Amino acid sequence: MSLLSNAMENCIMLDKRTLPDGRGGTTTTWVEGAEFQAAIVYDTSIEASIAEAQGVKSLYKIVTTKAVNLQYHDVLRRQSDSKIFRITSDGDDSKTPRTTGLDMRVVKAEEYKLAGD
Repeated sequence: MSLLSNAMENCIMLDKRTLPDGRGGTTTTWVEGAEFQAAIVYDTSIEASIAEAQGVKSLYKIVTTKAVNLQYHDVLRRQSDSKIFRITSDGDDSKTPRTTGLDMRVVKAEEYKLAGD
């Protein structure tokens, strides 16, 4: 078992659904989607620290296997503490090459509050 697989936690995708509210408007609900494993790490880089000082939300890096391709604006919940994250980069842009033995993608994310919470 690798250090990466030891860091993996249970997560679940949250899918946004917008429905008519019966009064001419809409309501937004979030539906649980696919479950997957991810390592979620608080970003302690200088750039992230500067961004937080300027009011940006807490930033994270999320590592998954290449089979899980998180995309910009995807929303997920970490099962252990129910913290919600929104993806702020694209999973296609940062994955290990086929020639390496590593099987991972890395995306950036921020803490997120669901609409209606």
